Amino acid sequence: MKKKLIIFGLIVVATIVVATTVFNPSTAEEGPSLFTTAEEGEFTVEVTTTGELSAERSTNILGPVNARDYGIRQITVQSLVEEGTQVKEGDFVAQLDPGELYDKLQQEKEQLDAQVAEFDNAKIDTALTLRGERDKLINLDYQVEEKLLQLEQSQYEPPATIKKYENELAKLKRDKERAIENYNLRKEQAKAKMIEETADLRRRQNRYNSMQGLLDDFTINAPQAGMVIYAKNGGDRVTEGTQINVWDPRVAELPDLTSMISTTFINEVDIRKIQSGQDVEIGLDAFPDKRLTGRVIRVARVGQQNPNSDAKVFEVQVRVNERDADLRPAMTTSNVIITQQLESVVHVPLECLNTYNDSINYVIKKNGTLQEVKVGLTNSNEAVIEMGVEAGDVLYLSRPDGIEGEEPNLIPELNGTRNEKYELNPPESPLNEGEWLMPDGSPMSPRMIQGLKDRGITDPEEAKKMMERMGGGSRGGAARGGAARSGQQ
Repeated sequence: MKKKLIIFGLIVVATIVVATTVFNPSTAEEGPSLFTTAEEGEFTVEVTTTGELSAERSTNILGPVNARDYGIRQITVQSLVEEGTQVKEGDFVAQLDPGELYDKLQQEKEQLDAQVAEFDNAKIDTALTLRGERDKLINLDYQVEEKLLQLEQSQYEPPATIKKYENELAKLKRDKERAIENYNLRKEQAKAKMIEETADLRRRQNRYNSMQGLLDDFTINAPQAGMVIYAKNGGDRVTEGTQINVWDPRVAELPDLTSMISTTFINEVDIRKIQSGQDVEIGLDAFPDKRLTGRVIRVARVGQQNPNSDAKVFEVQVRVNERDADLRPAMTTSNVIITQQLESVVHVPLECLNTYNDSINYVIKKNGTLQEVKVGLTNSNEAVIEMGVEAGDVLYLSRPDGIEGEEPNLIPELNGTRNEKYELNPPESPLNEGEWLMPDGSPMSPRMIQGLKDRGITDPEEAKKMMERMGGGSRGGAARGGAARSGQQ
């Protein structure tokens, strides 16, 4: 038993020793440094973004376009064919809920019945009125005839009596003329009233008939052959149960798949690089091996809020050059917009770039030299080097060990273009450096003196006391690494 415990203990100790040796960072060998070579050739500046395919032209499939004329505001989609269905002209596409229309139709029917009754009453009233006027004329004719007969029989009567009969006859004739005029006016009045009543009845009847015809529009059929794609209503696709707005009664559309566009959104930082007519390389998430080409056809002038962040974006449309049977609306695309192409320029990977004092870009050559560079245009992977590196120079892709505290070799042509406080070896300036001393009695560097003055400390004694309180301070600066992303965009 003891022998087994001893063996087990030795195994545990050996395991610990091996693990310590293998996983101890101090004993692990450092990996080999990676290098790259500065190349000269064509350089492409590009903007990469994602987009969504849609047809450049399409035929809208509409619900009832006149529903709002009858007080209908919202219409619910009861049933809808599956998106992507191939339909022929006249095939069923969707059925809308006519419930609200039925209610409006019942109200309209009641108003139509009331209008018909009003029309009939007006017709009866005018008939009775004209009949009464005609009876008056007939009675006056009888009275005139009687008075004529009476006048003829009174030829042997006294002159006064004859004169009386003559006056009465003249009065009856005037009454008859007035009655004829009244009859004609009543007739014209009745005619105008019946025209108005007839127009109201016809208007109400036509409205009722139109509402009945509108019922047919609630069953939607395809206006032509094609593939059914659901329309978007306020950003959401129309589906079964969706309420469509009568001001925009689109239910679906039949896209023309022979001409496709990719709609994408560019952030406000990159939009200044995008112009109509630029070439685009297009990839499809659904078909990774398929590569297409396109051209920018529209750049929005006004930005919009990105719903997923605080950034502003601009809509850009790209027309696909090729015709491909695999292309479908709503497919996701990867768009590489080529904004600029340079010929015969020196370029290096972005990983080669480092910064010193947040102002000076530099690279590290294979011999360990830190060389300042002037960075030109950049893309997502590389940067153009305008000065400081020649084609064929071998550079570090990452910072090697042993260069801490070293300063890069500056390019004389860039003197005066850097931030002054970050200049290396600045020219002599009348700072009276002999009076600016460190606590140990050594003179301060010009950079340190300038830094103190920038803080508002102009008295050398005050500066010396501050340095004593800080423990003597520090001198000089150290190179700080990190991938740089500065340069012209």
